[in-house]
Amino acid sequence: MRRTTILRTGLSALLLLGTWATAGSLPASAADTPPRSTEAPASSALLSAMQRDLGLTRDAAVARLASEKTATTVEQKARNAAGSAYGGSWYDAGSGKLTVAVTRAAHADAVRATGATVRLVRFSARQLDAAKKSIDALSAPAGVGSWHVDPKANKVVVDVVAAHRDDNDVRAFLSRARKAGPVAVRETPAAPRTFAAGTVGGDPYYTGNVRCSIGFSVHGGFVTAGHCGSPSAAVYGWDRSYIGNFQGSSFPDNDYAWVNVGSGWWTVPVVLGWGTVSDQLVRGSAEAPVGASVCRSGSTTHWHCGRVLAKNETVNYSQGAVHQMTKTSVCAEPGDSGGSFISGDQAQGVTSGGWGNCGSGGETWHQPVNEILNRYGLRLHTA
Repeated sequence: MRRTTILRTGLSALLLLGTWATAGSLPASAADTPPRSTEAPASSALLSAMQRDLGLTRDAAVARLASEKTATTVEQKARNAAGSAYGGSWYDAGSGKLTVAVTRAAHADAVRATGATVRLVRFSARQLDAAKKSIDALSAPAGVGSWHVDPKANKVVVDVVAAHRDDNDVRAFLSRARKAGPVAVRETPAAPRTFAAGTVGGDPYYTGNVRCSIGFSVHGGFVTAGHCGSPSAAVYGWDRSYIGNFQGSSFPDNDYAWVNVGSGWWTVPVVLGWGTVSDQLVRGSAEAPVGASVCRSGSTTHWHCGRVLAKNETVNYSQGAVHQMTKTSVCAEPGDSGGSFISGDQAQGVTSGGWGNCGSGGETWHQPVNEILNRYGLRLHTA
């Protein structure tokens, strides 16, 4: 397989030959790696996608990425300062700052000292997480799309498919959910679904008759979505040449997997922007806060951007519930499953599923990449 062939086809995500094979520095672990302040905040392709999808100028996109980096650093410090009074946090694009909820005013000054804005709330994050865990134990009907802790609302938010809100089984589920703790109900226009696709020629990787997208390069392979293939299933590249096999896969309950890479294929710390090969280098996996911008690369719809809407959300797919997902306002379509979610130069997760499309809009969930790295003992390949 020649490097010039891969350059011409623009292989999605991370599998390239040639000089990129030595582009990585020392490997990152599953622990968050802070962004390097001396590096450019993002590639031109990522900035262009932010301008298109978030309605920003280029300067505003650069400024937003800078303030989000600061918020990511502040979040852990503020959480430590709040201690047991911590009620969650979210990034506010208007102010460019992180807001931290606390249950006791006595902790407010210590949290403000970290650079965060403070809001007093009734319930702590621990209380809300406990309520969500109780709801996770319930059996959800198809009319319930997902549920997550919303720190801004200081409640567990349950998304119900609008057409099924009055169904008896949905009403019964909500009644049981409210007994677990503070619950708010919101409507969603459609039920979530995964974004795998049938075979289409010229796409990044196949397993069986399913096409999915490569997520992030790890040393020895790449991570992707679990619903794309079962353990030991063979994986083939865009040209139908053999890449490797699924070494681990979990779906439902989780939606993650990893594939070993061999047979002439190499891994590199790159997420493609569909137009240039080395679109975006991956330099770590620091998790962006709720409210921060995030972009996605996939083999069907290429680059799209949006915001982080929620974390630790349980998504009720038709195949079963998937836990600890991150919800975003980014669109996606079949074939994008497994693809890269990235914030600046920091890996966030692999595309799982959602509702809607990139013509009319929608929402998409990703499985956080650090969870996948920790689960399988993998090391992120970074530049």
